[in-house]
Amino acid sequence: IPREVLDDQQVIRLNDALRNASGVVSNSLDQRGQRFIIRGFSSSSILRDGFRQTNGSSGNAGFQELANIEQIEVLKGPAAILAGNVEPGGAINLVTEKPLSEPFYELGLRAGNRELIEPSIDISGPLTDDGQLLYRLNALYRNEDYHRDFDVPVERFFIAPVLSWAISDRTDLTVELEYSDETRPADFGGIPAIGDRVADVPFDRITGEPDDDAANEFLRLGYQFEHRFSDSWKVRNSFRFISFDNDFVSNVVFRTNEATGDLFRVWVQNEQPSDSYELQTNVVGEFATGSIEHTLLAGVDLYRQDSESRRRFDFNRQPLFNIFDPVYGVPRPDSFDESPPLASKFRTDNLGLYVQDQIELSDNLFLLAGLRFDAVSQETERFDINTDSEQNDDAFTPRVGLVYKPADDVSLYTSYSTSFSPNSGTNRDGDILEPEKGQQFEVGVRAELLGDRLLANLALFNITKQNVATADPNSLPGQNFVVATGEQRSQGIELDIIGEILPGWDIVANYAYTDADITEDNNGLEDNRLFGVPEHNVNLWTNYDIQEGDLAGLGFGIGVNYVGERFGDNDNSFVLEDYFLTNAAVSYRRDNWRAALNFRNLFDVDYIDSSEGSRDIENRPGEGFTIVGSFSIEF
Repeated sequence: IPREVLDDQQVIRLNDALRNASGVVSNSLDQRGQRFIIRGFSSSSILRDGFRQTNGSSGNAGFQELANIEQIEVLKGPAAILAGNVEPGGAINLVTEKPLSEPFYELGLRAGNRELIEPSIDISGPLTDDGQLLYRLNALYRNEDYHRDFDVPVERFFIAPVLSWAISDRTDLTVELEYSDETRPADFGGIPAIGDRVADVPFDRITGEPDDDAANEFLRLGYQFEHRFSDSWKVRNSFRFISFDNDFVSNVVFRTNEATGDLFRVWVQNEQPSDSYELQTNVVGEFATGSIEHTLLAGVDLYRQDSESRRRFDFNRQPLFNIFDPVYGVPRPDSFDESPPLASKFRTDNLGLYVQDQIELSDNLFLLAGLRFDAVSQETERFDINTDSEQNDDAFTPRVGLVYKPADDVSLYTSYSTSFSPNSGTNRDGDILEPEKGQQFEVGVRAELLGDRLLANLALFNITKQNVATADPNSLPGQNFVVATGEQRSQGIELDIIGEILPGWDIVANYAYTDADITEDNNGLEDNRLFGVPEHNVNLWTNYDIQEGDLAGLGFGIGVNYVGERFGDNDNSFVLEDYFLTNAAVSYRRDNWRAALNFRNLFDVDYIDSSEGSRDIENRPGEGFTIVGSFSIEF
């Protein structure tokens, strides 16, 4: 998903950006960060330049800022051999903008309904006369009202400086930092289920208190080093440190009386600080064995994540809260003025070794073979139940693929790949569950049309995942115990089209059919569909800029998003109804400036964006009618 598409759509949030890729739907709009389902499997890893922001379902990563993103890559299946430990559905990689060799200065402003205001800057260029030292700086401030009835706005400060040094004609070093500080509502409740649907109430109605709030502070820093020994061989070494602190206070529903609509609520205070460190080193080389050409990749990575969970609950009896006739005003407990007690600590250490060879067998036949080895150590302490546990696991995960090109612009491919992902949750005995393992088989065709301006991809896939962790149905609020549900399978068809039809006329279109089921389970859920996964998902966006005449620079965009029915939980006890959104845009570009008006959810459709598998909480509505006006000028 290139920067041009993000600009045309004036995308602010990652969930809107990912509608441009097939088979991706929202999994969570949790105040600690967004999560996504890819090819039927939830909590897909989010990467930044190939480094883990989240480690599968372990940890939070906040709301990703897109101001400094060059492009977004959706890696389908367990294909990220560099990252390892990814969910078998795939991973999302955010590629950051790099410093430019020519001076560039851009000032931007966004404004919209719900009192959105967002000034931003993006500046870049050389710092020295010889151009060996380059810089780039992205920064913004954003303030807007939340789309549901909270008194707390969404407020963010973001800054991301980057320095790039060409040490020699063969050696480069890039150092970067990214920092964001955000407050937002703690929208933990969503809308509870009543019967086989969510409650029939206005979608902006909240089940917590209007002043429930959350704070997210994110820091990322690191470097990238590359040395080219020759035109054929190079070595890369990179490091990332990520610190993410998040906390929230919310009056949370823990039980619903569906006959009356009465909700029983409990005050929750939560802090989950985490630090992660990742070091990657790899060698890339091109060589030949006779007439066969090779591109070899071999490397090692080290990863550590330390996290804590601090929680406090207040179970004192509250007045009943009725979803159909709500009365707010329950004060926070006085004890919530202090930091909550430590409930658990968790450490993950991961050593990964990998090798991959891309082999050109002939002019139109290519073989890809790769193998990764992971050794993972996990330690957890549960202070709330006085247990500690340690677990060590290792696994080999191979992948192999074959590409045949019957014509220069058509590729037929097939692949088999595997995945390995440690479980971070513990059962009620305090023991860590065994790791999840997955396998995927895929066949497809890829075509580059209209002189390579338009790219089309059709894929058929089958994925299975074993030893899946889900919430223990016998857990009390705040215990967070998990159990293994056995095996899940997802299979389907995906079609993606992106590119330029004619000069000035761009299109992004995709369709996904996904059949995702529980195939083995020890809780009687076999043959149920996986929650949150629609069978049918269609997205379209097309934009045309007039190229000539007095109206040159005037552009128009139109798009739709369709998400089919989904179950809200793995019991398949309630349904999240399908929805159809309409989006539009009008823009004008002249010389060095651009102005635009973007409209999302043009007809103000009520819909549930995401669910986390509970009847009582976290069935969260999406945004209603939204206007974003934008203006940018370059110097």
